[in-house]
Amino acid sequence: MDKNYYKEYYVLEREHWWFKARAKIITNLILHSLKNKKKDQLNILNIGAATGKTSELLSAFGNVTSLEYDTDCCEFANHILNLNIIDGSILELPFSAEEFDLVCAFDVIEHVEDDLLGASEMIRVCKKGGTIVVTVPAFMLLWSHHDEVNHHYRRYTMSGLKKLFSKTNLTPIRSTYFNTILFIPILIFRLISKLIPSKLIRIGAGSDATLNSNNSITSKILYRIFEFELILLKYFNLPFGVSIFLSLSKKTN
Repeated sequence: MDKNYYKEYYVLEREHWWFKARAKIITNLILHSLKNKKKDQLNILNIGAATGKTSELLSAFGNVTSLEYDTDCCEFANHILNLNIIDGSILELPFSAEEFDLVCAFDVIEHVEDDLLGASEMIRVCKKGGTIVVTVPAFMLLWSHHDEVNHHYRRYTMSGLKKLFSKTNLTPIRSTYFNTILFIPILIFRLISKLIPSKLIRIGAGSDATLNSNNSITSKILYRIFEFELILLKYFNLPFGVSIFLSLSKKTN
């Protein structure tokens, strides 16, 4: 993450319509995935904590250990939030085997070249009977400057993501795309943006998250549209979208 971007990211994670709606959707999908587990007593690992907002969300489910690869981002978040975010990599998690009840990586594994190793490390530190939760960006068709500034290696399909976690000791719980209603407008914007110099349509570090980042009428409308998917996801999985959610249970034997 570029230094300018993680400073922007701290504000965006807490104020931008996309992050706020995404947080609600992910939280509800995690609740569904945990089912009858004691949701306030879990030992949780949050990989790729960035500026700490996802760790704050996960704290409702138990004790959260946060890890972030970017040293500067760690220092920034620890200073601002007084958190103890550990500087480390998903490729070599500094934890014992079967240490956590819930292991999460929200939009993380697309940032590492060896995503299979990252998935294996998540499985290793998850307890038997524990839960693994992953979100990733979907479809290479949506690849744009946004992915480049975020140092992504790839975007995923559902089948490709499931293949990473296809070990026999895992059982899928919930697999769905999300940010579905806005998929077509986002696709059109990204296809057009490839033809226009990024500096003409993007501000700051150049992430899509810097677009419509104020509290405008447009932002409020986009938030309501995205948030509406909470209702849809109560009844069925969505067949396509800008992002993917996958949760799995690690078998007890």
